[in-house]
Amino acid sequence: MFHVNRLANGENGRRYRILNHFFQKRQANTYKVLNVIVSSTNDLGPFSLDNFRKNLSASWRVVGLETTNSTHELKQPTHVRQEKPKMKDGRSSDGLPLWTDSPARETRRHLIERRREKRAAELVKEDNVVTVKLENAAIERSKSVESAVLGKYSIWRKEIENENGDSTVRLMRDQIIMAKVYLSIAKMKNKVELYQELIFRLKESQRALGDTVSDADLHHSAHGKIKAMGQILSKARELLYDCKLVTGKLRAMLQTADDQVRSLKKQSTFLSQLAAKTIPNGIHCLSMRLTIDYYLLPPEKKMFPQSENLENPSLYHYALFSDNVLAASVVVNSTITNAKDPSKHVFHIVTDKLNFGAMNMWFLLNPPGKATIHVENVDEFKWLNSSYCPVLRQLESSTMKEYYFKAGHPNTLSFGASNLKYRNPKYLSMLNHLRFYLPQVYPKLDKILFLDDDIVVQKDLTGLWDVDLNGKVNGAVETCGQSFHRFDKYLNFSNPHIARNFDPNACGWAYGMNIFDLKEWKKKDITGIYHKWQNMNEDRVLWKLGTLPPGLITFYGLTHPLDKSWHVLGLGYNPSVDRSEIDNAAVVHYNGNMKPWLEIAMTKYRSYWIKYVKYSHPYLRTCKLNE
Repeated sequence: MFHVNRLANGENGRRYRILNHFFQKRQANTYKVLNVIVSSTNDLGPFSLDNFRKNLSASWRVVGLETTNSTHELKQPTHVRQEKPKMKDGRSSDGLPLWTDSPARETRRHLIERRREKRAAELVKEDNVVTVKLENAAIERSKSVESAVLGKYSIWRKEIENENGDSTVRLMRDQIIMAKVYLSIAKMKNKVELYQELIFRLKESQRALGDTVSDADLHHSAHGKIKAMGQILSKARELLYDCKLVTGKLRAMLQTADDQVRSLKKQSTFLSQLAAKTIPNGIHCLSMRLTIDYYLLPPEKKMFPQSENLENPSLYHYALFSDNVLAASVVVNSTITNAKDPSKHVFHIVTDKLNFGAMNMWFLLNPPGKATIHVENVDEFKWLNSSYCPVLRQLESSTMKEYYFKAGHPNTLSFGASNLKYRNPKYLSMLNHLRFYLPQVYPKLDKILFLDDDIVVQKDLTGLWDVDLNGKVNGAVETCGQSFHRFDKYLNFSNPHIARNFDPNACGWAYGMNIFDLKEWKKKDITGIYHKWQNMNEDRVLWKLGTLPPGLITFYGLTHPLDKSWHVLGLGYNPSVDRSEIDNAAVVHYNGNMKPWLEIAMTKYRSYWIKYVKYSHPYLRTCKLNE
């Protein structure tokens, strides 16, 4: 007996204590795992959208319906490893021999453990790399979203700060989504009765929800629809729930919704381009009536006063090239209204022959106070011909006509938006390119302020003539606060001519309000530089559209940055322009498709423009132009 006890207390006793400690530790870990499973199941149930979105109400939690988690509770297991009885004679109670690890086995076990730890660390590292890649991809994708869309639908808007706001509407939408999922699974598994019930409840909920966006707009019967839908969803979950199937269906729905958003975005772009290039009926009517009345005037009444001021370099001269009578009237009216001394301001307006009569008639009827005004017809500039001007020669070529108007631009929505860009009249009008010929149009002037017709002047602008341009030709507000306003977004840097001569990260600037030093222009032969690059771009390999890309090239290194308060942009496309910046700006610019005279204009910015429109004017009333 003494011998047996001594053995039990000796080597075999040590083995017993080790095994006993091991089993106790394993049993404790098992309980921990089971407790985690039980608590997780109690909290979430077999499937909950709470995993995907905070505060997303579970569609199967029905008001008034008592549910418990008893079905999911895991009882403490009864079959747990029991302690082994003490060993006798180096054998277990089963009579099997026990052994100890040899040093070799011990070493091998440690090596295996180290390899496992190393592999686990590698997997964690790989997972981190994948996560970083996904985050970077998401950031890149977010850059492609239009700022206008972000302004309207961003989750960071103040309207969405209240997490519990309109929770009933969100609950109904969640139920509709889950109903569609189970509807598809019911059809797949041939559950006809459940399928019919789901269809009925789905249509009920969709009718009750409609286009509602807030709880306050819901019909009082909506809560009954929610309860009924919750009950049928609970039934569907019990009969059809399959994690893999549900996940697959939700992913498919997400992909379909994404495709629909892309398609609608293309349609929206196409329609906005179409709206931007059209002339509203009221403005067309105004132009026609003014034209008729102008040509009925006797010659002596067609002359503007103070013509001697047109070439006086000591006055403040403005260049405005436009075919829109109403827009031009706002530019002139807003400038004169905010000028300290209107008598020193001279407006040089150039239009096309179609609008020449209308533009003259409007300003004859509505002279700009003591300011001087003069209207010219671009088609009467005989020096501006195809032998001198590369753009005119290119526009008249058969290849350019083919490029703009015929084959190569499929008439589908997927290509429609870009196709319509090429057909926008502003890209084909010499009025748009006349800005590169200012010294030729106004040879006796030293400085001139160029204005687009989609701007509103809010302060006196005479301070711009006092700005020291430091030998530069163009004074403009830079727009490179965001990456898409740098040179590489406008020019083709895969072309060696562009890559050799320009910095892709150079800061872009804005047309719309530019002060030009015409003396320096002539010294540096700016028009000659423009002709050189325009000739090189005959095949459109350097840039494709507009006057900004050739402007960036022509005035590269010759542009002086103005203070940003002189010129605030974005009112024609960006719904998030800071209101204080607009109010403090000398000039606000409706660059973009949403011009203030169009129906698609942003209402929040339109007031800055309409206060300079004389809606009481008989011509405007006749043509039904109103606020």
